[in-house]
Amino acid sequence: MALELVNPDPRYGKVRLIEPTSLGYLHLAADVQAAHRPGPVLRRSRDKMQLLGVLKWLARQLAQLGTVNSATVYDAFLFTQPGGYVKGRPAAPPAWFDVVVLVETTSPEAAAEVRAAAPYQQIVQELTQQARRVHHVAARNVRRVGDVDNTRPGLFVFNYFAGEEPGRAVELWDYLAGWYETETGLDNSTLLAPLEGEKSDYVMINHARWDHSLPVFMARQLPKKTFRSYLLANLTANQVTAMPVLYHLA
Repeated sequence: MALELVNPDPRYGKVRLIEPTSLGYLHLAADVQAAHRPGPVLRRSRDKMQLLGVLKWLARQLAQLGTVNSATVYDAFLFTQPGGYVKGRPAAPPAWFDVVVLVETTSPEAAAEVRAAAPYQQIVQELTQQARRVHHVAARNVRRVGDVDNTRPGLFVFNYFAGEEPGRAVELWDYLAGWYETETGLDNSTLLAPLEGEKSDYVMINHARWDHSLPVFMARQLPKKTFRSYLLANLTANQVTAMPVLYHLA
């Protein structure tokens, strides 16, 4: 089906893009102690804090490989309400991921080699032993607003999109990101899509960063009428579900 854009608004066109990266990505997300409800993460047990320390240590080992550009560990601090739910359609599993490890490899082809590396296998083992659910996908960059700076603190998002038509979802994302560009000053974002042959519950995962505080970030979205009449309405009209989770660097 073709993209259906409802309630079009001249303020919100397609986001301004630059050339996608030639990197590969390994996105490893885990439900360690997520509360399975929208809202702030209020509790981090000693076990989870120890796990994050181990993951950061292993990520540093992984980053020393010549085929790895970076390896970053993220800790969720806020789960938001999914948007675009379509009643009567099977939904992907909710993205209750309170820990994410994102590895940037020198190319999509290098992702397989990095997957087999000992530090990465140890990361997978640590999460598998302690998490209730782990989602693992090798991906490539299909859209880029700008590079996400993971070298300093900020407000990070991983937005997990579910839908039956990946191409349509990516086309819709251009307009959704255009709304965020106008309303929140979005100037960086990398949209990741699974590599061919990869199994994923999500057709794409968006990664972005803001320097705003959480209250400012929320104030630039939720009170605006177009958040519902344009952003959420177009997700529903195009049968795409968005599940954003907000993170800090671990």
